[in-house]
Amino acid sequence: MDESRARELLRAERTEVAVLLRDTEEAARVEDQASDSPEDFGEAGQPLTMEAEDEAVIAQLRERLDAIDRALARIEAGTYGRSVLSGKPIPEQRLEADPAAELTVEEARAAR
Repeated sequence: MDESRARELLRAERTEVAVLLRDTEEAARVEDQASDSPEDFGEAGQPLTMEAEDEAVIAQLRERLDAIDRALARIEAGTYGRSVLSGKPIPEQRLEADPAAELTVEEARAAR
């Protein structure tokens, strides 16, 4: 993939993920403040469940931001489009689907 196209896609996704992260963190704060007194005993566990879900989403968004930042750094270093594990080229189709891809499809499957 052309580096300028990759940079454009990564920057656009970074902006989108950063907004989602900010909004999710804010919603979690609001939910935390609103969950001080449950309506009845059956709802007592709801705030904990919602908090755990929010934390999981926040962690995933932060991980994605990190992956995007690493991809942008690889562009600057001249190593973009190659596996960080083996150095093999990552196919264009994979990079088009996920511009922050760090591994070939085979390597990603093996890592699971």
